[in-house]
Amino acid sequence: MSLEKYFYRYGKATFTLFLVNVFVYVIEAVLSGGNFLSINGGVLAFLGQWNYAVLHYGYWWQLFTAMFVHVNIIHVSFNMYFLLTMGRELERILGPKRVVLTYIISGLTGNILTLYLMPPMTVSAGASGALFGIAGALITIGGVVGGNVQAALMNALFLFLINSFLPGVNAFAHLGGLIAGIAVGYYYGKIIRRKLMLGYWM
Repeated sequence: MSLEKYFYRYGKATFTLFLVNVFVYVIEAVLSGGNFLSINGGVLAFLGQWNYAVLHYGYWWQLFTAMFVHVNIIHVSFNMYFLLTMGRELERILGPKRVVLTYIISGLTGNILTLYLMPPMTVSAGASGALFGIAGALITIGGVVGGNVQAALMNALFLFLINSFLPGVNAFAHLGGLIAGIAVGYYYGKIIRRKLMLGYWM
């Protein structure tokens, strides 16, 4: 299957985000001495989010880069699977620009919560905050359009609870991303519902 077919299958924005994450992981691996299985702590502290560096060295750009950085091959593999699965669904509903917007807003929100609610020496990385945002948007859009927002919020809460309290998991990144995604989903869900009632969408 050619690259163009992957863009068609998963959506332009979703597959581009996938490629960016994979490309960043390759850079991480090269900087880690060619180790593609696990990334060393120095690379993660520079490309990921080291709270101390953000607050004391002015590395504010880490709030952005961290949402594309992963700790090991399992981490990036699982996240990319969920990105391709959920991202393409949201892209079919909202279009490519709004998928990227949801990813970035959710990732930043999760990373900001991490910055202020976790210890200064915390080093975090991963797309999970952004992915929780995409999941939250999908769930909330379905709830708003279907007229059952409460059930959608309960589903979102359940998703958070079963995925956020394992060892090494950044629950604050998940929570921030999910809240941002719910807000995005509620906003666009209202628009979609209104337009569907008028007989058109997109």
